[in-house]
Amino acid sequence: MGIPQPAYYIFKCEQSSPPGMPKPSCVTPQTQDLFQHLASALMKKGIMGTVQAIRTSCLNRCSSGPVMLVEPGHTMYAGLTKDKIDRIIDEHIMNGNVVEEYVIDAEMWDNPISPCDMQKQMGM
Repeated sequence: MGIPQPAYYIFKCEQSSPPGMPKPSCVTPQTQDLFQHLASALMKKGIMGTVQAIRTSCLNRCSSGPVMLVEPGHTMYAGLTKDKIDRIIDEHIMNGNVVEEYVIDAEMWDNPISPCDMQKQMGM
């Protein structure tokens, strides 16, 4: 038997903008420890081997940040706090139930577009 694949991948945006930038940032002095909290919570539950937490750069949802994307399922969570992360782990990761009230607004996370369709929309 080989090493099992992770059941979930959690992509946590770790983009921080320099002071004075016009757009918001997922990492600020108030939110800079959210990834560490996520990793620690997974470790404490003993599920790090089956849930892969990944630091990622910008997920292009800056006005809704801090954000993280849970795969499979393509679920984007927004406005994260430590308490929200704990609940997402307990309800979504452990029990398979998406925490709907933390999911990003539909207008910020519409259906995916194929690369070919994107080129058509861009006039290419």
